[in-house]
Amino acid sequence: MPAQDTIFTKAEIVKQASAVEKKAEKAIKGIKNQEVKESMTRVFSELTDNMKRGELSKDPQLYTSLVYPEQPTILDYISEDALLIVDDYSRILEVERTIESESSEWKMSKVSEGVCLPSQEFSADIREVIKKSKQHRIYYALFHRGFGNMRFHGVYPFQYRTLNNFFSQMPQVKLEMERWLKQHMTVFVMVPSFERAEKVQRIFADFGVHSYIKGNDPFIENKVNILVGGMANGFELPQEKVVFVTEKELFNKVTKKQPHRQKMTNAERLKSYTELNPGDYVVHVNHGIGLYTGMETIEVGGVHQDYMSIAYQEGAKLFIPVTQIHLIQKYVSSDAKTPKMHKLGGTEWAKTKKKVASKIEDIADELIELYANRESEKGYAYQPDTPEQLEFENAFPYTETDDQLRSTAEIKADMESIKPMDRLLVGDVGYGKTEVAMRAIFKAVQEGKQAAFLVPTTILAQQHYESLTQRFEEYPFEIGLLSRFRTKKQQDETLAGIRKGTVDIVIGTHRILSKDVVFADLGLLVVDEEQRFGVKHKERLKQLKASVDVLTLTATPIPRTLHMSMLGVRDLSVIETPPANRYPVQTYVMEQNNGAVRDAIERELARGGQAFYLYNRVETIEKKAQEIRELVPDVRVAVAHGQMTEVQLENVIMDFIEGRYDVLVTTTIIETGVDIPNVNTLFIENADRMGLSQLYQLRGRVGRTNRIAYAYLMYQPNKILTEVSEKRLQAIKEFTELGAGFKIAMRDLSIRGAGNLLGAQQHGFIDSVGFDLYSEMLGEAVAAKRGLKAKSKRSIVEIDLSIDAYIPADYIEDERQKIDFYKRIQRIESVADHDEIDADLIDRFGDYPQEVSDLLEVGLIKNYAEKSQIETIKRQGETVVITFSQEATVRLQGPAVFEALSNIPLKAQINLNNAKLVVSVVIGKLPNRQWLNHLNAFIKACVAETDGTDGK
Repeated sequence: MPAQDTIFTKAEIVKQASAVEKKAEKAIKGIKNQEVKESMTRVFSELTDNMKRGELSKDPQLYTSLVYPEQPTILDYISEDALLIVDDYSRILEVERTIESESSEWKMSKVSEGVCLPSQEFSADIREVIKKSKQHRIYYALFHRGFGNMRFHGVYPFQYRTLNNFFSQMPQVKLEMERWLKQHMTVFVMVPSFERAEKVQRIFADFGVHSYIKGNDPFIENKVNILVGGMANGFELPQEKVVFVTEKELFNKVTKKQPHRQKMTNAERLKSYTELNPGDYVVHVNHGIGLYTGMETIEVGGVHQDYMSIAYQEGAKLFIPVTQIHLIQKYVSSDAKTPKMHKLGGTEWAKTKKKVASKIEDIADELIELYANRESEKGYAYQPDTPEQLEFENAFPYTETDDQLRSTAEIKADMESIKPMDRLLVGDVGYGKTEVAMRAIFKAVQEGKQAAFLVPTTILAQQHYESLTQRFEEYPFEIGLLSRFRTKKQQDETLAGIRKGTVDIVIGTHRILSKDVVFADLGLLVVDEEQRFGVKHKERLKQLKASVDVLTLTATPIPRTLHMSMLGVRDLSVIETPPANRYPVQTYVMEQNNGAVRDAIERELARGGQAFYLYNRVETIEKKAQEIRELVPDVRVAVAHGQMTEVQLENVIMDFIEGRYDVLVTTTIIETGVDIPNVNTLFIENADRMGLSQLYQLRGRVGRTNRIAYAYLMYQPNKILTEVSEKRLQAIKEFTELGAGFKIAMRDLSIRGAGNLLGAQQHGFIDSVGFDLYSEMLGEAVAAKRGLKAKSKRSIVEIDLSIDAYIPADYIEDERQKIDFYKRIQRIESVADHDEIDADLIDRFGDYPQEVSDLLEVGLIKNYAEKSQIETIKRQGETVVITFSQEATVRLQGPAVFEALSNIPLKAQINLNNAKLVVSVVIGKLPNRQWLNHLNAFIKACVAETDGTDGK
């Protein structure tokens, strides 16, 4: 019998037998359905007979509440003088409601099977449990709401703020220290040793910050005290008038070392960002939807391995070895709803997959049509680069990143092909997408074609017009602008020039898509942030796309666009590398707080900068501007919103750019592309009402230079955020690192759902198997219909070497990072990949133990084994048995195997079993490292023999 977490004594079972009999009789009388009635009568008759003998049926957990009607909880076993801490009571109740609805659905299915009574309870009422607890209670809450009519002995408001990173910018440290001392705070600077304390004191003194080193002496209030001691992060406690600062905040440098980059396809770059956390729903390819509960190291047969634990219906648990991590995907649905978990060993999952697979056939046909149309259309094939093109590119005043160069090459290759280009260029805000687009525009215009640059806002059109005019000033190109900022006369002249072909490049808003815009010979259309355009505009874009090259630029691709690119319906280029000397935007999520707003504005003005204050209600925006004027008396405040006339808006923005105002109170009109490098502080009021991609775009308006920028995402005091809003704000706070645009898009996918990908008909199917598996099934169906072999991500090699090959918790503690490395080791395709992971591990976590070394070696063996078409590698005592597939057996002739074996100093035996080659290698008592190396050498040699290469 499986182990249970419920223990029943014989006496307790016998004691409740007659009570259960009475409850069952009463329940059966009320059942209308004859089939259920008969089933329940049979089940409970057998159950009560067993109970009278002190036994329970094969599902004892079904009847716990009948044996223990008083429903004891863990609190009954804890002494009364203990302290009970309730963290986020309102969220606990919310989770309880979800559990209740799931449990009620499950219970109804059990009642209809006749195995459970309608009166049975399977979960305790948490409110009652806490209320009746005899222990002292403390409640932690973000807001003093959601407690109903509960009464407390005392309410203690408590504020905690994280600190900025100063990145060694000591003038900024001095400003902050002065502000704290002015507010009567006591500052503690934590350092690891007395030597460091003296060094930090000298640095402070050089910048005019007076500090005291404190050993065992009492600290000095309202001064800067340097203490020797450990602390992970600094923080501020405003009510207690205390600040703790660590060296991490003071000297945390932005690393200049080029990180090792995995070789991924552009689509994989985007896919790799769906990170897994305990509590996330996952899809196991063979078992269906369950709840990922975490990772555990388990010892089986003397061998340690990490297992991922997944919970299924009825409390069933599945432990998946990390070697099978490729069988698990994060569950993402079309609208972020909570999925129904599957039953382990049930038939429902297989039926669901079959149903989805049949429907996918139709959708695959739709995609095939899209492919066919793209393949059959003929466009214009440009000539290879000219000397002028190279001269133009060399005039770029900055060093291009590798990603920029790669993306430019991919775009040019498309343009030089006869097939019309439809490429999506994904790159973070300020990562140089515009420069890549300009190189494509130059190529088009130089061959006598026209280029159009379509942007979502008038201000962005103006800024692109200025940057293109400046970049192309050495060349005889005529550049036109179509937007609200142009007079009727100017627009008419531009339209005439477009018709005649005298205007080479036109930049504009959706005005470009109007019927009166007729191009003489349009060759290239560049679209910035396509998702910002309406349905009609997109239809017009589709017509244009049929014959011209189209390049779409975006920082945060919307799920549909991502999905099309992942499936290869659109080509994809990705810019992941940030320009040099960029700092991440310091992001704070907080309640609306006038004191914090005032401090931040004063801090920004003190360094000669400007600020955006985003307020999205036009009716009261002037009132908000006045509030800021009163809050910071000397500040110059301007207002900008979409209901102003073109001239008003242009004048305000231009005055702000020229520094005549300090703070611009604005609506989301600044969301796309207002590029003002001097603005490095941003406030967003009611940030909880905005979408994740929108918040990300807005935050991208600051931090575009080598100054540290700050973003304050604010929500109304005492407002209880919805779970979706909270997740969004948490995500934007988490993803402060440079280049987080795709992570944001993928996280939006999991918070908001995958949305409408190819039409509403798919929603149900995406929900039933999850977005990733759905995409994979669709990709395989499309590949099959096109006569291509879909690259299977499912590993077919089964490896069991009975050695400790895993990442111990004392080497990498964080589960997410562990999973990331396990995935990377699974994807090893060469010695270079192996060495890259090796270098990354040492760089980030120090020298690794033998278990990790063996894991890396097994990763390399697995790669060669897949290439050699090996089915299994199993250790049996002092022998390792390698079984090749039938295809490999045909390709590997006897002499080739002997040749491969000659690479290693081990004895081996060769057999044929069921038309499959079996090689048994004797490893004896050699240390793991030695025989793993020999095994690797043999299998690598087999790759060379099967494909005629040197195994690289």
